[in-house]
Amino acid sequence: MKIFINFVVILIFSFLSFNFLFDFAYINKQINNNLNDFVYKYILFHKNSINLKSEIKDLKKERNQFRGQKELFEEAYNDLYEENIETKNDSELLYTILEQFDPYEFDMNIKKNNSNLEYSINPEQSFANNKIRTRIFSPLNNILLYGISNNLPGSGYLEIYEDNLILISASGILAYSNNQIQNIKKDLHFKQIKTNIDKFIGEEQFKKSRVHDFDWLQGGWFSIKDINIYKDQIYVSYTREVKENCWNTSLLHGKINYELIIFDILFTSDECVHFYDNIDGEFNAHQSGGRIINVDDNNLLFSTGDFRSRFRAQKEDSLFSKIIEINKYTNDYKVVSMGHRNPQGLYYNKNNDFLLEAEHGPEGGDEINLIEFNNDKIPNYGWAISSYGEHYGGKNASFNKKKYLKYPLHKSHSEYNFIEPVIYFNPSIGISQIVGLDKDNSYVVASMKDESLYFFEYDYNDKKINTPNKVSNGNAENIKIERVHIGERIRDMIYYNDKLYLYLEDTASIAEVYIN
Repeated sequence: MKIFINFVVILIFSFLSFNFLFDFAYINKQINNNLNDFVYKYILFHKNSINLKSEIKDLKKERNQFRGQKELFEEAYNDLYEENIETKNDSELLYTILEQFDPYEFDMNIKKNNSNLEYSINPEQSFANNKIRTRIFSPLNNILLYGISNNLPGSGYLEIYEDNLILISASGILAYSNNQIQNIKKDLHFKQIKTNIDKFIGEEQFKKSRVHDFDWLQGGWFSIKDINIYKDQIYVSYTREVKENCWNTSLLHGKINYELIIFDILFTSDECVHFYDNIDGEFNAHQSGGRIINVDDNNLLFSTGDFRSRFRAQKEDSLFSKIIEINKYTNDYKVVSMGHRNPQGLYYNKNNDFLLEAEHGPEGGDEINLIEFNNDKIPNYGWAISSYGEHYGGKNASFNKKKYLKYPLHKSHSEYNFIEPVIYFNPSIGISQIVGLDKDNSYVVASMKDESLYFFEYDYNDKKINTPNKVSNGNAENIKIERVHIGERIRDMIYYNDKLYLYLEDTASIAEVYIN
């Protein structure tokens, strides 16, 4: 019996050992999978551990891959987040700065630091066509930001003295090119001239440009309006605050010197338009004129606008909305013409002794007028009774009903005993300076709104030329005219040595234009 028991035990042990070595194959056929899992986990753990090691190894690989990807994703996310925060912070910081500072303050820092204005040729902006070849000099640093009427930097005017280009900004920074104009290659640098202009117009007046309803980026109402140099004398026009919040356009003069210029008032008056208290209840210092042109050693011509005080244009005893001839030595003056809205350009033809005047109309109706001298009475050009434009908003606007009763803007000048313009533009081009070219009867007028030059021919001695001549879409009725698009607002223009020099106020750049 004992032997039998021992045999049975040995048989069972042998059976179990055999199955143990061969993964319990026989028992697997007899039991369910749950028990099979149990055996693998708790009885045959040595086999399971081998599989587990392999699985763990694979899992570690996957874990390392996921960890690496996670780190990459986290790094990329953090970079993007930080960049976004930085951009947002920069944007918020810039916005905060612009809330606290006006453009004139940047210009004033340039002026106080006596910084140079540096420009360099911009090949990407320069261009040529069948009419002109243009080199654009863009600002490198110390960009002028105080603009007269646009939301981009910044306004200025140009002149020539001793073959040097002279620049004055709307904020009163006066500077000269340190290279003569024929020697300008790639760089155009201006060195500042010290002046006392801020005695007449400065931060106090520039700050008042912002009390109107426009956003501060829309430009400044009160500014320098023009520069003109004759022999050793320099003339600068500006919007003058005659008394608190009451303004006109006045004229300074001084002896030119590259180190220091002391200006004095050459021409002004006590007449002014009040910012708030005026007859028509409107005020706009953009309509201030200010163009200067020397006629000879004794006399110069000076334009004034209406500041939107329209009734003054038809008052002979008012100095607003006029072309005025001023004796530079006695300060005596006489009114040469009247009935102008906002004269932005003057060109004096010495050979035939006449004046061409370029004038902003209202909504439509920019004009080029012929002004002849030695008249028995003051020639009248009709504003604000006649105009080929309309009051802003038009005749159907309810707020214009009373305005049209007082200022009807008739679509004829001659029928109401006014002088017709030689040319008018409808729609308006935002007309600016006008100059004569070397070729007889050839002229060019610049524009701001249309960002173009208009080359035209006008023969003063041809009495058969009908007036007015409407220009629409770059074409005129009886005048040969050619539009050349520049692509920026042209605030000022001079003609020298067969070239045009333009001040482009959208980017505060300067253009040199060869006429083919």
